[in-house]
Amino acid sequence: MLNFVLWAVVTLAAVTLTVITSRRYGIEIAVGIFSTLTVLANILANKIVAVGSFIVPAGVIVYSTTFLVTDVISEVYGKEVAKKAVICGFLANLIALMSLNLVLIWEPAPFAIEVSEAFSKALSQTPRIIIASLIAYIVSQMHDVYAFHFWKKVTKGKYLWLRNNASTVVSQAIDTTIFITLAFYGTFPLQTIAGMIFGQYIVKVIIALLDTPFIYIASSFMKTASSSPSGCS
Repeated sequence: MLNFVLWAVVTLAAVTLTVITSRRYGIEIAVGIFSTLTVLANILANKIVAVGSFIVPAGVIVYSTTFLVTDVISEVYGKEVAKKAVICGFLANLIALMSLNLVLIWEPAPFAIEVSEAFSKALSQTPRIIIASLIAYIVSQMHDVYAFHFWKKVTKGKYLWLRNNASTVVSQAIDTTIFITLAFYGTFPLQTIAGMIFGQYIVKVIIALLDTPFIYIASSFMKTASSSPSGCS
């Protein structure tokens, strides 16, 4: 568990630093990082790992970090820009999944059959899992954007920690429930599915709580930069 927390903090810090550069070089940086994280999370999800007594996809840290990015974008640039980032991530996943499946059915070179088989075994996904992933993504990410701004209105722009966690914790519950239910209903007993949902959700909540100081760092730095004479408008 200690290693998991360490990796989560390192990932959150790295993503925060890259997102901060978007104030200097443009919002495209933050949107690009967000889209990259969503695609990477789907690839990493092919490996299943243990976090304490919980079994989760290896992409759980990377994917959970995407909610930090959308919350930072929402806080600094507004709801409409955050929605565009979510749509961009969705389209990036469609293209990535289409390309991956085309490569998987591409006949390998005669001298690379063994390597090709290993590649296919590691990265092949069933259409059901792909569809479940995309549906869970678009619903949960859009909810996160709208929920963040709902709480921002309720708190009159105060208590960033509250709207960050209130939006992310609920969005993660939506994402986990939709994905696991659509991907595995009828394959595993309901008790097993419930256990998978609970375990993955707890892990995601831990990451959501860990990202709280990072959203303060990113939003504070970016707002300060934007208000300075030398900052980008």
